[in-house]
This record gives sequence, C-alpha cells and structure tokens, in this order.
Amino acid sequence: AECLLSDVVVVGVQQQSSADGDAVNAALGPMFAFVLESMVMDVYSSVKAITDPGVHSYVKSLVNGPDIEAAYVAWLEFMDVVNANQVATEAASFASTPGTATIGEATKKHSAESYPFLNDVDWLSSIYLKLLPGAAVGKTPKAVDKATVMGSAMDRDLPKAAAEAHHKASCSIDANGVTSAADYEAVNAALGRAVASVPKSIVMDVYDAFAGIVDSSIPNNICSSVDPLNAHAATIFVYDLKVVVQASLQ
Repeated sequence: AECLLSDVVVVGVQQQSSADGDAVNAALGPMFAFVLESMVMDVYSSVKAITDPGVHSYVKSLVNGPDIEAAYVAWLEFMDVVNANQVATEAASFASTPGTATIGEATKKHSAESYPFLNDVDWLSSIYLKLLPGAAVGKTPKAVDKATVMGSAMDRDLPKAAAEAHHKASCSIDANGVTSAADYEAVNAALGRAVASVPKSIVMDVYDAFAGIVDSSIPNNICSSVDPLNAHAATIFVYDLKVVVQASLQ
C-alpha cells in the first residue's frame, strides 16, 4: 500500500516514475507468491471471462507497439519468477480481533433490521457498472489509495476474514443479486472488526476522500428507489455500528 501511495500521488500530474513502478511490482510479486497458484488462476479466469477480447487490441492501439510488446515479455518473465516461488499450502492464521463479541452482537441485531433495505435495492441495475458521476479522474485513484492504506494498516488476518465472508456471501446470492441474511451479517461483522483494527485517523482519511468524490445527490437517488422506512432502518444500523466500532478503534 505504501508503494501504491507513492505511485498515486503523481496521478493526473505526471507519469509514474520508474522507481515507483519497480517498487509496486516488487511489492505485488511476493503477495501473489504468498497464495496458492489455483487461487491466482481463479482470479485470472474470472476477469478474463468478463473482459471483451477487443480490449487488448484497443489498449495496444493507444501506445507504442514495441513498448507494449517489451512490457508483455517482461510480465511473462516476472510471472515465471513468481510461479517458481509460489507457496504450496495456505498460510496459517493468527487470531487478532478487537471487540469480537461486541461487534458481533451489534451486527447480529442491526443486520436483521437493515436486511429489508438490502432486498429493496435493484442490484441488477447497470448503474453499478458506471463511473461515479462528476468524480474527477485525479481524485478517484487517490480515494481508492486511502482505502488501500487502511487495508495495509489492518491486523493481518482481518482483511482475509472479510474477504472470505464476502466470498461466502457471493455464493448465496439469489436471482435478484441479494445474499442470504446470515452471510450479510457475517460480512458486516467481518468489516466492522477490520475497520476497528486501524487508527481512527486512517478511517477518517478514507471517509473524507470518498466524500470528496461522491456527489451528494447519489445517496438521495438510491433512497428514492426503495422503501423509505427500510432505508431509515439501514441508516440507523450504520450509525449504531459506527458507535460500536469507534469504541474499539485503536
């Protein structure tokens, strides 16, 4: 995340430096090597399935041909090195979860109260595939980077637990794009514990960054399409969970 931060500060101003590019690649390589090859290939296959075959040719048409060919060769060589150092088994976990019981109790109660709102939202709408309206190109990557920095500051097992909760939730999604109530609760609990493991200042950096790129009309637009009582219940849930998480913040 620190490498990406150094990289992102120049977005929209100038080209990424060679040193920052090297640092990002050097940081990503060990991360990929730390997980099973089958998991890496699952990501590759999933992204490939939703990527139009014409994308590669289009991107290539925008840059110098020999440069992109050289980059592709370098990437294949880099992939070989990572593959040669890939772990054979999953890493062991280390329990380090602040406020487990308190956050779990809060999410159990309020997830049930906000679940009707989740069902009201039209998750099949194409609006979720579009860019944020009015978001400046230079600000958006910087906001994402604040979230990346927060992720790197979390206790190491908590992002993994949150990712596993999201994976499980994705497996129970119904025809309307809604996960099960139990999996929804598990996701909220995992996220609450993950956020509670970092300093409040880092959490607020993420909030402020995204507040700066999300138009104030967006929440109102979403709420206008659902039952207002359910939306209100969901809002209360967020505020109540915030209080519990804040009490557990480092």
